[in-house]
Amino acid sequence: MKKAFDEYMEQQSDTNRLKNFFADFDAHCLLNKAEKEKLREDFEKALLYYTTIGISQEKALELLNIENLGGFYARPAGIWFALDDAAKIYPLSMEQGRMSVFRLSVYIKEAVVPELLQMALNFTVKRFPSFATTLKKGFFWHYLDMTKRRFYIEPEIDIPCQPIKVSRSGSQSFRVLYYMNRISVEFFHVLSDGMSAVTFLKSLVAEYLRLAGKDIVLEETLLDINAIPTNEEFENAFEKVPRKESGYSVALKPAIQMGGKLAKTKPCRIVHLKMKADELKAVSEKYQTTVTGYLLALMFIAGKAATDELKGNMNIQLPVNLRKFYPSKTIRNFVLHCGICIPIEMANDVKSIIKEINNQLDKKASKEAMSEILASTVKMVETVKYIPLAIKQPAARVGYGFLGDTVFTSILSNLGVVKMPPSAAAYIESMDAVIGTAITHRARCTVLTFHNTATFSITKATLDPTFEEKMYELLCSDGIAVTVEGSEIYEN
Repeated sequence: MKKAFDEYMEQQSDTNRLKNFFADFDAHCLLNKAEKEKLREDFEKALLYYTTIGISQEKALELLNIENLGGFYARPAGIWFALDDAAKIYPLSMEQGRMSVFRLSVYIKEAVVPELLQMALNFTVKRFPSFATTLKKGFFWHYLDMTKRRFYIEPEIDIPCQPIKVSRSGSQSFRVLYYMNRISVEFFHVLSDGMSAVTFLKSLVAEYLRLAGKDIVLEETLLDINAIPTNEEFENAFEKVPRKESGYSVALKPAIQMGGKLAKTKPCRIVHLKMKADELKAVSEKYQTTVTGYLLALMFIAGKAATDELKGNMNIQLPVNLRKFYPSKTIRNFVLHCGICIPIEMANDVKSIIKEINNQLDKKASKEAMSEILASTVKMVETVKYIPLAIKQPAARVGYGFLGDTVFTSILSNLGVVKMPPSAAAYIESMDAVIGTAITHRARCTVLTFHNTATFSITKATLDPTFEEKMYELLCSDGIAVTVEGSEIYEN
Protein backbone atom coordinates (compact mmCIF):
# COMPACT_ATOMS: atom_id res chain seq x y z
CA MET A 1 0.00 0.00 0.00
CA LYS A 2 2.82 2.36 0.82
CA LYS A 3 4.32 1.81 -2.61
CA ALA A 4 1.07 2.74 -4.33
CA PHE A 5 0.74 5.91 -2.27
CA ASP A 6 4.41 6.78 -2.76
CA GLU A 7 3.83 6.56 -6.50
CA TYR A 8 0.81 8.80 -6.11
CA MET A 9 2.90 11.35 -4.21
CA GLU A 10 5.58 11.30 -6.94
CA GLN A 11 2.95 12.12 -9.54
CA GLN A 12 1.86 15.28 -7.72
CA SER A 13 3.29 18.54 -8.99
CA ASP A 14 2.73 20.19 -5.62
CA THR A 15 3.11 17.95 -2.57
CA ASN A 16 3.02 20.72 0.03
CA ARG A 17 -0.74 20.45 0.52
CA LEU A 18 -0.46 16.70 1.15
CA LYS A 19 2.49 17.14 3.51
CA ASN A 20 0.57 19.74 5.50
CA PHE A 21 -2.47 17.46 5.52
CA PHE A 22 -0.55 14.57 7.08
CA ALA A 23 1.28 16.90 9.46
CA ASP A 24 -2.17 17.87 10.68
CA PHE A 25 -2.99 14.17 10.92
CA ASP A 26 0.07 13.63 13.14
CA ALA A 27 -1.17 16.34 15.48
CA HIS A 28 -4.59 14.68 15.73
CA CYS A 29 -3.35 11.12 16.23
CA LEU A 30 -1.28 9.95 19.19
CA LEU A 31 -2.16 6.27 18.96
CA ASN A 32 0.59 3.70 19.24
CA LYS A 33 2.75 3.26 16.16
CA ALA A 34 0.91 0.26 14.70
CA GLU A 35 -2.56 1.75 15.16
CA LYS A 36 -1.43 5.14 13.85
CA GLU A 37 0.00 3.59 10.70
CA LYS A 38 -3.27 1.76 10.05
CA LEU A 39 -5.27 4.95 10.52
CA ARG A 40 -2.97 6.86 8.20
CA GLU A 41 -3.29 4.10 5.60
CA ASP A 42 -7.06 4.57 5.76
CA PHE A 43 -6.60 8.16 4.61
CA GLU A 44 -4.15 7.09 1.91
CA LYS A 45 -6.51 4.43 0.56
CA ALA A 46 -9.38 6.90 0.48
CA LEU A 47 -7.25 9.45 -1.38
CA LEU A 48 -6.25 6.83 -3.94
CA TYR A 49 -9.88 5.82 -4.39
CA TYR A 50 -10.92 9.42 -5.00
CA THR A 51 -8.18 9.68 -7.62
CA THR A 52 -9.51 6.65 -9.49
CA ILE A 53 -12.97 8.22 -9.81
CA GLY A 54 -11.64 11.59 -10.93
CA ILE A 55 -12.08 13.66 -7.77
CA SER A 56 -9.48 16.39 -7.45
CA GLN A 57 -6.95 16.36 -4.65
CA GLU A 58 -8.41 19.58 -3.28
CA LYS A 59 -11.93 18.13 -3.11
CA ALA A 60 -10.65 14.84 -1.67
CA LEU A 61 -8.80 16.60 1.14
CA GLU A 62 -11.87 18.67 1.84
CA LEU A 63 -14.00 15.52 2.21
CA LEU A 64 -11.34 13.91 4.40
CA ASN A 65 -10.79 16.98 6.53
CA ILE A 66 -8.60 15.96 9.50
CA GLU A 67 -10.81 18.03 11.81
CA ASN A 68 -13.38 15.23 11.46
CA LEU A 69 -11.14 13.16 13.75
CA GLY A 70 -11.69 15.69 16.52
CA GLY A 71 -9.53 15.11 19.56
CA PHE A 72 -10.59 11.48 20.00
CA TYR A 73 -7.33 9.95 18.72
CA ALA A 74 -5.17 12.69 20.21
CA ARG A 75 -5.99 11.97 23.85
CA PRO A 76 -5.34 8.85 25.89
CA ALA A 77 -8.34 6.89 27.12
CA GLY A 78 -9.22 8.06 30.60
CA ILE A 79 -12.85 7.21 31.34
CA TRP A 80 -14.94 4.12 31.97
CA PHE A 81 -18.65 3.40 32.15
CA ALA A 82 -20.53 1.37 34.73
CA LEU A 83 -23.04 -0.93 33.05
CA ASP A 84 -26.61 0.30 32.95
CA ASP A 85 -29.27 -1.67 34.83
CA ALA A 86 -30.28 -3.71 31.78
CA ALA A 87 -26.74 -4.43 30.63
CA LYS A 88 -25.51 -6.10 33.83
CA ILE A 89 -27.04 -9.48 32.96
CA TYR A 90 -25.61 -9.78 29.44
CA PRO A 91 -21.95 -10.45 30.29
CA LEU A 92 -23.00 -12.61 33.24
CA SER A 93 -24.90 -14.93 30.91
CA MET A 94 -22.08 -15.32 28.39
CA GLU A 95 -20.84 -18.77 27.69
CA GLN A 96 -18.99 -20.43 24.84
CA GLY A 97 -20.88 -19.86 21.61
CA ARG A 98 -23.66 -17.79 23.21
CA MET A 99 -23.88 -14.05 23.46
CA SER A 100 -26.65 -11.45 23.18
CA VAL A 101 -25.80 -10.00 19.76
CA PHE A 102 -28.12 -8.21 17.37
CA ARG A 103 -27.67 -6.67 13.93
CA LEU A 104 -28.96 -3.65 12.04
CA SER A 105 -28.48 -3.35 8.28
CA VAL A 106 -28.88 -0.65 5.64
CA TYR A 107 -29.03 -1.41 1.94
CA ILE A 108 -27.81 1.49 -0.16
CA LYS A 109 -28.39 1.94 -3.89
CA GLU A 110 -24.75 1.49 -4.87
CA ALA A 111 -22.05 -1.03 -4.00
CA VAL A 112 -20.28 -0.19 -0.73
CA VAL A 113 -16.81 1.31 -1.12
CA PRO A 114 -14.76 -0.17 1.77
CA GLU A 115 -12.24 2.70 1.76
CA LEU A 116 -15.03 5.21 2.42
CA LEU A 117 -16.86 3.04 4.95
CA GLN A 118 -13.66 2.71 6.98
CA MET A 119 -13.21 6.48 6.96
CA ALA A 120 -16.86 6.94 7.93
CA LEU A 121 -16.27 4.74 10.97
CA ASN A 122 -13.04 6.59 11.83
CA PHE A 123 -14.97 9.86 11.86
CA THR A 124 -18.19 8.59 13.49
CA VAL A 125 -16.95 6.56 16.45
CA LYS A 126 -15.71 9.63 18.35
CA ARG A 127 -19.34 10.74 18.69
CA PHE A 128 -20.16 7.53 20.57
CA PRO A 129 -17.52 7.19 23.32
CA SER A 130 -19.53 4.54 25.18
CA PHE A 131 -19.28 2.36 22.06
CA ALA A 132 -15.53 2.90 21.81
CA THR A 133 -15.06 0.61 24.77
CA THR A 134 -13.95 -2.85 25.72
CA LEU A 135 -15.68 -5.05 28.28
CA LYS A 136 -13.67 -5.68 31.44
CA LYS A 137 -14.18 -7.52 34.69
CA GLY A 138 -14.32 -5.68 37.96
CA PHE A 139 -14.41 -7.37 41.34
CA PHE A 140 -18.22 -7.25 41.59
CA TRP A 141 -19.42 -6.30 38.08
CA HIS A 142 -18.24 -5.99 34.52
CA TYR A 143 -17.71 -2.48 33.19
CA LEU A 144 -16.94 -0.71 29.91
CA ASP A 145 -13.46 0.75 29.60
CA MET A 146 -12.82 3.29 26.87
CA THR A 147 -10.18 2.16 24.40
CA LYS A 148 -8.41 4.47 21.96
CA ARG A 149 -7.66 2.53 18.83
CA ARG A 150 -8.53 2.31 15.16
CA PHE A 151 -11.91 0.62 15.00
CA TYR A 152 -12.07 -1.42 11.83
CA ILE A 153 -14.64 -2.61 9.31
CA GLU A 154 -14.75 -6.14 7.92
CA PRO A 155 -16.07 -7.81 4.76
CA GLU A 156 -19.00 -10.02 5.69
CA ILE A 157 -17.94 -13.65 5.42
CA ASP A 158 -19.56 -15.21 8.49
CA ILE A 159 -23.06 -16.07 9.64
CA PRO A 160 -24.95 -13.11 11.20
CA CYS A 161 -24.87 -12.40 14.93
CA GLN A 162 -21.95 -14.62 15.87
CA PRO A 163 -20.36 -14.03 19.31
CA ILE A 164 -17.96 -11.10 19.47
CA LYS A 165 -14.58 -11.79 21.03
CA VAL A 166 -14.54 -9.34 23.93
CA SER A 167 -11.99 -11.08 26.15
CA ARG A 168 -8.91 -9.63 24.46
CA SER A 169 -7.47 -6.35 25.69
CA GLY A 170 -8.80 -3.41 23.69
CA SER A 171 -11.26 -5.57 21.75
CA GLN A 172 -14.29 -4.05 20.06
CA SER A 173 -17.77 -4.71 21.43
CA PHE A 174 -19.38 -4.13 18.04
CA ARG A 175 -18.50 -4.95 14.44
CA VAL A 176 -19.12 -3.09 11.17
CA LEU A 177 -19.59 -5.34 8.15
CA TYR A 178 -20.15 -4.80 4.44
CA TYR A 179 -21.36 -7.01 1.62
CA MET A 180 -22.22 -5.73 -1.85
CA ASN A 181 -24.63 -2.83 -1.13
CA ARG A 182 -25.26 -3.75 2.52
CA ILE A 183 -23.77 -2.06 5.58
CA SER A 184 -24.38 -3.90 8.85
CA VAL A 185 -23.46 -3.21 12.44
CA GLU A 186 -23.60 -5.98 15.03
CA PHE A 187 -23.71 -5.03 18.70
CA PHE A 188 -23.09 -6.87 21.92
CA HIS A 189 -26.23 -5.90 23.84
CA VAL A 190 -24.11 -4.67 26.73
CA LEU A 191 -23.48 -1.49 24.71
CA SER A 192 -26.97 -0.44 23.77
CA ASP A 193 -30.52 -1.35 22.92
CA GLY A 194 -31.98 -1.36 19.42
CA MET A 195 -33.03 2.29 19.42
CA SER A 196 -29.55 3.49 20.38
CA ALA A 197 -28.01 1.18 17.80
CA VAL A 198 -30.25 2.72 15.14
CA THR A 199 -28.87 6.14 16.09
CA PHE A 200 -25.31 4.90 15.55
CA LEU A 201 -26.07 3.20 12.23
CA LYS A 202 -27.87 6.26 10.87
CA SER A 203 -24.89 8.46 11.76
CA LEU A 204 -22.43 6.02 10.20
CA VAL A 205 -24.40 5.69 6.97
CA ALA A 206 -24.97 9.45 6.66
CA GLU A 207 -21.24 10.04 7.06
CA TYR A 208 -20.49 7.34 4.48
CA LEU A 209 -22.85 8.99 2.01
CA ARG A 210 -21.21 12.38 2.63
CA LEU A 211 -17.79 10.88 1.89
CA ALA A 212 -19.29 9.34 -1.25
CA GLY A 213 -20.03 12.86 -2.45
CA LYS A 214 -23.70 13.08 -1.53
CA ASP A 215 -25.03 16.39 -0.24
CA ILE A 216 -26.31 15.30 3.17
CA VAL A 217 -28.32 17.90 5.07
CA LEU A 218 -28.08 17.52 8.83
CA GLU A 219 -31.53 17.38 10.45
CA GLU A 220 -32.88 16.52 13.88
CA THR A 221 -33.20 12.87 12.86
CA LEU A 222 -29.39 12.66 12.81
CA LEU A 223 -26.70 13.35 15.39
CA ASP A 224 -23.98 15.79 14.39
CA ILE A 225 -20.90 13.55 14.56
CA ASN A 226 -18.67 16.56 15.13
CA ALA A 227 -20.69 17.82 18.09
CA ILE A 228 -19.50 17.21 21.64
CA PRO A 229 -21.34 14.29 23.28
CA THR A 230 -23.51 15.24 26.23
CA ASN A 231 -23.58 13.63 29.66
CA GLU A 232 -27.22 12.65 29.15
CA GLU A 233 -26.22 10.39 26.26
CA PHE A 234 -24.21 8.19 28.62
CA GLU A 235 -26.57 8.19 31.58
CA ASN A 236 -28.02 5.11 33.18
CA ALA A 237 -31.50 6.31 32.28
CA PHE A 238 -33.11 3.65 34.47
CA GLU A 239 -32.32 5.96 37.37
CA LYS A 240 -35.01 8.31 36.00
CA VAL A 241 -37.68 5.73 36.69
CA PRO A 242 -39.30 6.17 40.12
CA ARG A 243 -38.27 3.28 42.37
CA LYS A 244 -41.02 1.26 43.95
CA GLU A 245 -40.54 -0.62 47.18
CA SER A 246 -42.26 -3.73 45.85
CA GLY A 247 -41.74 -5.12 42.37
CA TYR A 248 -43.49 -7.25 39.83
CA SER A 249 -43.67 -10.74 41.30
CA VAL A 250 -44.88 -13.51 39.01
CA ALA A 251 -43.78 -17.14 39.08
CA LEU A 252 -42.61 -17.73 35.51
CA LYS A 253 -43.18 -21.24 34.24
CA PRO A 254 -41.63 -22.93 31.22
CA ALA A 255 -43.47 -21.95 28.02
CA ILE A 256 -44.24 -24.16 25.05
CA GLN A 257 -41.35 -24.27 22.61
CA MET A 258 -41.80 -24.71 18.88
CA GLY A 259 -40.86 -28.08 17.46
CA GLY A 260 -38.12 -28.88 15.01
CA LYS A 261 -34.66 -30.21 15.71
CA LEU A 262 -32.26 -27.50 16.83
CA ALA A 263 -29.67 -26.88 14.15
CA LYS A 264 -25.97 -27.26 14.85
CA THR A 265 -25.33 -23.97 13.08
CA LYS A 266 -27.13 -21.03 14.74
CA PRO A 267 -28.73 -19.20 13.19
CA CYS A 268 -29.28 -21.68 10.39
CA ARG A 269 -31.22 -19.20 8.28
CA ILE A 270 -32.51 -15.61 8.21
CA VAL A 271 -35.89 -14.92 6.58
CA HIS A 272 -37.29 -11.45 5.79
CA LEU A 273 -40.99 -10.92 5.08
CA LYS A 274 -41.36 -7.49 3.46
CA MET A 275 -44.67 -5.68 3.13
CA LYS A 276 -46.06 -2.18 2.71
CA ALA A 277 -46.28 -0.52 6.08
CA ASP A 278 -49.57 1.21 5.31
CA GLU A 279 -51.17 -2.12 4.36
CA LEU A 280 -49.90 -3.69 7.59
CA LYS A 281 -51.22 -0.79 9.63
CA ALA A 282 -54.62 -0.85 7.91
CA VAL A 283 -55.08 -4.56 8.61
CA SER A 284 -54.00 -4.06 12.24
CA GLU A 285 -56.59 -1.31 12.63
CA LYS A 286 -59.23 -3.60 11.11
CA TYR A 287 -58.59 -5.93 14.04
CA GLN A 288 -58.67 -2.91 16.37
CA THR A 289 -55.08 -3.34 17.49
CA THR A 290 -51.59 -2.01 16.85
CA VAL A 291 -49.05 -3.42 14.42
CA THR A 292 -47.29 -5.03 17.39
CA GLY A 293 -50.55 -6.57 18.62
CA TYR A 294 -51.39 -7.94 15.17
CA LEU A 295 -47.94 -9.46 14.61
CA LEU A 296 -48.03 -11.01 18.08
CA ALA A 297 -51.34 -12.66 17.19
CA LEU A 298 -49.88 -14.11 14.00
CA MET A 299 -46.81 -15.34 15.89
CA PHE A 300 -49.01 -17.22 18.38
CA ILE A 301 -50.96 -18.87 15.57
CA ALA A 302 -47.81 -19.69 13.58
CA GLY A 303 -46.12 -20.93 16.73
CA LYS A 304 -49.02 -23.28 17.38
CA ALA A 305 -48.65 -24.66 13.86
CA ALA A 306 -44.93 -25.24 14.52
CA THR A 307 -45.34 -27.46 17.58
CA ASP A 308 -47.04 -30.75 18.42
CA GLU A 309 -47.93 -29.56 21.93
CA LEU A 310 -51.68 -29.43 22.64
CA LYS A 311 -51.77 -27.90 26.12
CA GLY A 312 -49.84 -25.21 27.92
CA ASN A 313 -48.98 -21.55 27.43
CA MET A 314 -47.09 -19.78 24.68
CA ASN A 315 -45.26 -16.71 25.95
CA ILE A 316 -43.69 -14.11 23.64
CA GLN A 317 -41.14 -11.71 25.07
CA LEU A 318 -41.63 -8.07 24.13
CA PRO A 319 -38.99 -5.35 24.67
CA VAL A 320 -40.58 -2.07 25.78
CA ASN A 321 -38.82 1.22 24.99
CA LEU A 322 -38.92 3.25 28.21
CA ARG A 323 -38.13 6.49 26.36
CA LYS A 324 -41.83 6.83 25.56
CA PHE A 325 -42.55 7.05 29.29
CA TYR A 326 -39.40 8.81 30.49
CA PRO A 327 -37.85 11.00 27.74
CA SER A 328 -34.12 10.46 27.54
CA LYS A 329 -31.30 11.06 25.09
CA THR A 330 -29.31 8.08 26.35
CA ILE A 331 -27.59 5.99 23.69
CA ARG A 332 -27.27 3.08 26.06
CA ASN A 333 -29.87 0.49 27.08
CA PHE A 334 -33.23 1.82 28.17
CA VAL A 335 -35.67 -1.03 27.57
CA LEU A 336 -37.34 -3.60 29.78
CA HIS A 337 -39.19 -6.74 28.75
CA CYS A 338 -42.65 -8.11 29.38
CA GLY A 339 -44.25 -11.37 28.33
CA ILE A 340 -47.50 -11.74 26.37
CA CYS A 341 -48.94 -15.14 27.26
CA ILE A 342 -51.72 -17.10 25.52
CA PRO A 343 -52.91 -20.69 26.12
CA ILE A 344 -52.07 -22.67 23.01
CA GLU A 345 -55.62 -23.97 22.65
CA MET A 346 -56.83 -20.35 22.19
CA ALA A 347 -54.43 -19.54 19.34
CA ASN A 348 -56.77 -20.40 16.46
CA ASP A 349 -57.26 -17.10 14.66
CA VAL A 350 -56.60 -13.40 15.17
CA LYS A 351 -60.15 -12.53 16.23
CA SER A 352 -60.17 -15.14 19.00
CA ILE A 353 -57.03 -13.84 20.75
CA ILE A 354 -56.63 -10.19 19.80
CA LYS A 355 -58.73 -8.87 22.69
CA GLU A 356 -56.61 -10.80 25.20
CA ILE A 357 -53.41 -9.61 23.52
CA ASN A 358 -54.62 -5.99 23.65
CA ASN A 359 -55.52 -6.33 27.34
CA GLN A 360 -52.09 -7.74 28.17
CA LEU A 361 -50.31 -5.07 26.13
CA ASP A 362 -52.24 -2.35 27.95
CA LYS A 363 -51.40 -3.85 31.32
CA LYS A 364 -47.95 -5.41 30.96
CA ALA A 365 -46.34 -2.83 28.65
CA SER A 366 -47.65 0.12 30.65
CA LYS A 367 -45.64 2.71 32.52
CA GLU A 368 -46.84 1.30 35.83
CA ALA A 369 -45.85 -2.26 34.93
CA MET A 370 -42.43 -1.17 33.73
CA SER A 371 -41.81 0.57 37.05
CA GLU A 372 -42.69 -2.63 38.89
CA ILE A 373 -40.45 -4.76 36.66
CA LEU A 374 -37.59 -2.34 37.20
CA ALA A 375 -38.14 -2.51 40.95
CA SER A 376 -37.78 -6.29 40.76
CA THR A 377 -34.68 -5.96 38.60
CA VAL A 378 -33.06 -3.47 40.96
CA LYS A 379 -33.92 -5.67 43.94
CA MET A 380 -32.28 -8.67 42.26
CA VAL A 381 -29.18 -6.64 41.41
CA GLU A 382 -28.94 -5.28 44.93
CA THR A 383 -29.20 -8.82 46.34
CA VAL A 384 -26.07 -9.97 44.50
CA LYS A 385 -24.33 -6.60 44.46
CA TYR A 386 -21.52 -7.54 46.84
CA ILE A 387 -21.06 -11.12 45.68
CA PRO A 388 -17.73 -11.36 43.84
CA LEU A 389 -18.07 -11.69 40.06
CA ALA A 390 -16.14 -14.96 40.06
CA ILE A 391 -18.91 -16.52 42.15
CA LYS A 392 -22.07 -15.01 40.68
CA GLN A 393 -21.13 -15.36 36.99
CA PRO A 394 -21.27 -19.19 36.86
CA ALA A 395 -24.62 -19.19 38.66
CA ALA A 396 -26.00 -16.54 36.31
CA ARG A 397 -24.95 -18.57 33.26
CA VAL A 398 -27.08 -21.47 34.42
CA GLY A 399 -30.00 -19.49 35.82
CA TYR A 400 -30.34 -16.89 33.09
CA GLY A 401 -29.37 -19.16 30.23
CA PHE A 402 -31.87 -21.91 31.02
CA LEU A 403 -34.70 -20.07 32.75
CA GLY A 404 -34.44 -16.93 30.62
CA ASP A 405 -35.02 -18.91 27.43
CA THR A 406 -37.46 -21.57 28.53
CA VAL A 407 -40.04 -19.18 29.99
CA PHE A 408 -40.51 -17.64 26.55
CA THR A 409 -41.53 -19.24 23.27
CA SER A 410 -40.06 -16.46 21.14
CA ILE A 411 -39.40 -12.73 21.08
CA LEU A 412 -40.77 -9.84 19.00
CA SER A 413 -38.71 -6.65 18.93
CA ASN A 414 -40.45 -3.81 17.08
CA LEU A 415 -37.99 -1.01 16.34
CA GLY A 416 -40.71 1.13 14.83
CA VAL A 417 -40.30 3.60 11.99
CA VAL A 418 -36.71 4.65 11.24
CA LYS A 419 -36.40 8.14 9.79
CA MET A 420 -33.52 9.64 7.84
CA PRO A 421 -33.21 13.10 6.28
CA PRO A 422 -34.57 13.05 2.69
CA SER A 423 -31.07 13.96 1.47
CA ALA A 424 -29.82 10.62 2.84
CA ALA A 425 -32.95 8.50 2.47
CA ALA A 426 -32.85 9.03 -1.30
CA TYR A 427 -29.76 6.81 -1.51
CA ILE A 428 -31.11 4.00 0.72
CA GLU A 429 -33.19 1.07 -0.50
CA SER A 430 -34.19 -0.54 2.79
CA MET A 431 -33.27 -1.45 6.36
CA ASP A 432 -33.76 -4.50 8.53
CA ALA A 433 -32.89 -5.86 11.97
CA VAL A 434 -31.83 -9.35 13.04
CA ILE A 435 -31.68 -10.67 16.59
CA GLY A 436 -29.29 -13.43 17.60
CA THR A 437 -30.37 -16.94 18.56
CA ALA A 438 -31.13 -18.28 22.04
CA ILE A 439 -30.68 -21.73 23.57
CA THR A 440 -34.18 -23.13 23.02
CA HIS A 441 -36.06 -20.71 20.73
CA ARG A 442 -36.59 -22.00 17.20
CA ALA A 443 -37.53 -18.60 15.80
CA ARG A 444 -36.95 -15.04 17.04
CA CYS A 445 -38.45 -12.02 15.34
CA THR A 446 -37.95 -8.30 14.71
CA VAL A 447 -39.83 -5.72 12.69
CA LEU A 448 -38.43 -2.44 11.36
CA THR A 449 -40.12 0.08 9.07
CA PHE A 450 -38.38 2.34 6.56
CA HIS A 451 -39.64 3.95 3.32
CA ASN A 452 -43.15 2.53 3.89
CA THR A 453 -41.65 -0.96 3.94
CA ALA A 454 -42.11 -3.01 7.08
CA THR A 455 -39.57 -5.84 7.28
CA PHE A 456 -40.47 -8.71 9.57
CA SER A 457 -37.26 -10.69 10.11
CA ILE A 458 -37.06 -14.21 11.50
CA THR A 459 -33.89 -15.69 12.96
CA LYS A 460 -34.12 -19.47 12.62
CA ALA A 461 -32.52 -22.08 14.88
CA THR A 462 -34.23 -25.03 13.19
CA LEU A 463 -34.60 -26.08 9.57
CA ASP A 464 -38.31 -26.77 10.13
CA PRO A 465 -39.95 -24.07 7.93
CA THR A 466 -43.42 -24.29 9.47
CA PHE A 467 -43.32 -21.04 11.45
CA GLU A 468 -42.28 -18.75 8.60
CA GLU A 469 -44.54 -20.49 6.09
CA LYS A 470 -47.53 -20.01 8.39
CA MET A 471 -46.63 -16.34 8.99
CA TYR A 472 -46.52 -15.80 5.23
CA GLU A 473 -49.85 -17.59 4.76
CA LEU A 474 -51.55 -15.56 7.50
CA LEU A 475 -50.32 -12.22 6.18
CA CYS A 476 -51.40 -13.06 2.64
CA SER A 477 -54.82 -14.26 3.84
CA ASP A 478 -55.38 -10.79 5.29
CA GLY A 479 -54.69 -9.23 1.89
CA ILE A 480 -51.14 -8.06 2.64
CA ALA A 481 -48.73 -8.44 -0.28
CA VAL A 482 -45.56 -10.07 1.06
CA THR A 483 -42.14 -10.40 -0.55
CA VAL A 484 -39.87 -13.07 0.88
CA GLU A 485 -36.12 -12.50 1.03
CA GLY A 486 -33.31 -13.86 3.15
CA SER A 487 -30.30 -16.07 3.32
CA GLU A 488 -29.59 -19.52 2.06
CA ILE A 489 -29.52 -22.28 4.66
CA TYR A 490 -26.28 -21.97 6.65
CA GLU A 491 -26.46 -25.49 8.04
CA ASN A 492 -23.90 -27.85 6.50
